[in-house]
Amino acid sequence: MGARLAVDFGTSNTAAAVLEGGRPRVIPLEGAEETLPTAVFLDFGARRTLFGHAAVAALIEGRDGRFMRALKSVLGTPLMHERRQFLQERLTLVEIVARFLAEVKARAEAATGQQFPRALSGRPVRFHHDPARDARAAADLAACYAAAGFEAVDFLPEPEAAALSAAAGDGLGLIVDIGGGTSDFTLFERAGDETRTLASHGVRIGGTDFDKALSLALVMPLLGKDSRIRAELGRATLPAPVALFNDLASWEKIPFLYGADTLRDVVRMARLAEEPEKFARLRDVLEMHLGHDVAFAVERGKIAANGSDRLHEIDLGVLERGLAAPLPPLALTATLRPFADNIAAAVDETLARAGVGAGAVGQVVCVGGSSLLAVVSDAVAARLPGAELRFGRAFTAIVDGLAIAAAR
Repeated sequence: MGARLAVDFGTSNTAAAVLEGGRPRVIPLEGAEETLPTAVFLDFGARRTLFGHAAVAALIEGRDGRFMRALKSVLGTPLMHERRQFLQERLTLVEIVARFLAEVKARAEAATGQQFPRALSGRPVRFHHDPARDARAAADLAACYAAAGFEAVDFLPEPEAAALSAAAGDGLGLIVDIGGGTSDFTLFERAGDETRTLASHGVRIGGTDFDKALSLALVMPLLGKDSRIRAELGRATLPAPVALFNDLASWEKIPFLYGADTLRDVVRMARLAEEPEKFARLRDVLEMHLGHDVAFAVERGKIAANGSDRLHEIDLGVLERGLAAPLPPLALTATLRPFADNIAAAVDETLARAGVGAGAVGQVVCVGGSSLLAVVSDAVAARLPGAELRFGRAFTAIVDGLAIAAAR
């Protein structure tokens, strides 16, 4: 049958692991680091595909090419199968994700000296709320693994995997997995070395949604969002089209804005805008392919401001010297509070599915990078005040559990 590679293919980061000596071993996929940024750069000059930190470095260096991140969020949508021109190649996103997974496979095999014809992959409890789209997303991901060279792939819900590795002590516990694109929950019962799943639930809320909300609230107004555009004739004005700013604030949609038609529309808006300087910045973003630079700036600002009681800012010096969007603690909390409330409501739903009251839960284990946001963990803790709140290996708890399950 061949060994199975445990793969946590995440919206923001990816990890791989095997079980050695009865314990999970996370395989370094880039240097000594345990996770690999889920990022791809199609380098037009070198005519090769870069992955992880090398992809991010190519973007920062300003190389000619196309940067992509958060591709997991596109699974189950028509975008996955649209064939697009990338210099001299016409590729679908299925083929691009397959290249990334093939690289993970090759690096894991080189690091371990083993062959991995099969994979056990994590998956969200729900990719999408719509069942048909959710099924398409699962089929898309299976197709990506097949195209990457895996002969077979099985799937395990990500919070159930985390429960296998992160649970401690006997009794009832809850895994709260806040990832880049989804939030997943598993209520489990632990007895000795056995972990039994009682209920799982998931919602399509994650770190990329947090970034988008902060970008729309604080950054996009500096690029023309909410500004007025004069009509070609007469004195009437209209608000700038919001769809453009929504896409520019969405990690997975940024690469598709770099077209002549979009740039032409922005140039026209700049000519008719009441605040033309803002649209001049927007034009620069599109002409110089700086959309992901802006997104990274928002992400860095969010991380820096988390849990702080002092004023931070989103540094936009990449667009204009000295340009920044203030990010006070109250703005961070107010912008992300609706997401945190929805996550807390999903905790209630998970318990309700198992018929368990909040007071019966003894431990809450938070995993996933976005679980480290104070506004999120505080909202969860408020729902389960009697439970011990623990932070597992936030970035590798899922792949650790997948390695345990893959060896069974």
